[in-house]
Amino acid sequence: MSRVLVVDDEAAIREAVGYALEREGFEVVEVGDGEAALDAARSDEFDVVVLDLMLPGVSGLDVCRRLRAQSAVPIVMLTAKEAEVDRVVGLELGADDYVTKPFSLAELVSRVRAILRRRELDRETEPSVLRVGGVEIDRLRHRVRVDGAERDVTGSEFRLLVLFATHPDRAFSRRELMQHLWQSEHVGDQRACDTHIVNLRRKLERDRTRPQRLLTVRGVGYKLVAA
Repeated sequence: MSRVLVVDDEAAIREAVGYALEREGFEVVEVGDGEAALDAARSDEFDVVVLDLMLPGVSGLDVCRRLRAQSAVPIVMLTAKEAEVDRVVGLELGADDYVTKPFSLAELVSRVRAILRRRELDRETEPSVLRVGGVEIDRLRHRVRVDGAERDVTGSEFRLLVLFATHPDRAFSRRELMQHLWQSEHVGDQRACDTHIVNLRRKLERDRTRPQRLLTVRGVGYKLVAA
């Protein structure tokens, strides 16, 4: 049974999310603040964390950053509809997906299931190393090296890199990239794709202001080339 940590300071939201997930067969642990979330993550293992960014005390962004420093557990952020800056920062810190409030419980459950499906598919992928120029991707060890130096990447960034490296020089649209990430026709806000690309360029490029590896294809999207 997959285990989900739900972090929200509003008891009504926390309980509704917990009930919806339990009804779908998940084991759920609910906490109401950032410190409790970090304590729970340190003392137990979870398959997904559903994390509200507006928390008292330790903020959701700080929780996201500290979780990502110690674990690759997928994180789904809950954000206010107008909080675009927080969503971008959260993705930069390593969150895998976000849902804006007010949200559909069915959509949230669907996002959690999609993340778990992707993790299972990643586990089933045959071991192999992909190389595109100075970028090396070890799918078995979930490791990325750039010009011989190891780089830390999030789960979403790794999946995008595998897709790009499996089809070097092919341009992918934002929609195609997000569909690949979520394994779904529903891709939400495609601007999240641009955030992932910015983060990847920071890790892949010698000079991210003049990308030579992860290129923009005008009117189409992005592609990875050997450099």
